[in-house]
Amino acid sequence: MKCMIPVVLTVLALSASAFAQTPEEMIEKALLPAPRQMKEGATVIKWKPDFTYDTLRKGTNRLVCYDRSGQPGQQPFAVECTSIANLERVAQSLKIEATVPDKKEQQAAFEALEKEGKWTKPEFGSLWIHFSGPSQAQARTHVTIAVPGATTQSLGLPDNATKGGVWIMNAGSSAAHLMTPGS
Repeated sequence: MKCMIPVVLTVLALSASAFAQTPEEMIEKALLPAPRQMKEGATVIKWKPDFTYDTLRKGTNRLVCYDRSGQPGQQPFAVECTSIANLERVAQSLKIEATVPDKKEQQAAFEALEKEGKWTKPEFGSLWIHFSGPSQAQARTHVTIAVPGATTQSLGLPDNATKGGVWIMNAGSSAAHLMTPGS
C-alpha cells in the first residue's frame, strides 16, 4: 500500500501538468473567437475565482477575450470576446452563475439586479462573440450585439425570431441584444 501512494501521486502530478497551459497557449485559446482584424490588438484576461481578473496581454483596441471553459453553465470548451467596457457586467454575471446554481434562481437574481438598476449596462452596439461546444473541434460561433433598452419601437426590429432575421432578445431591458441567426 505504501508503495502505491508515490505512484498514484506521480500519475496525478503528470496528469495535472499535461493539462497546464502556458500563458501563450492561454492567450491563443482566448483569441479564437476574435475577428481577424481585431485579434492582434485585443486584450486577453484570465478570470480569477473572486470575479476579478489578471491581464495576460494588454491590447490596443477595445476588444477583450477570455476563457470560460469549466465555469458554471458553460460548455467544456468556451471562449468569449466582448468590449472592454463590458467587464463589470461580465463579473456580475459570473458571480451570479457561480453562486446561484439553479437556472430559475439565476434568472430571478438577474431580474432583481435589473429591477434595482444595479446590473451594469453593456456598451450599446458592442459585440459578444461566443465560441463554445463539447470540444474545440465541435465548437460553434454565436454573435450577439448589445442594445440595452432597445425595443421594437426604438429599432424597428421584431422582438422574436418568427420572421427569420435579426431580432431583439430581452427587449426593453439592459440585457437586450440583437440575435443574429446562423451565427
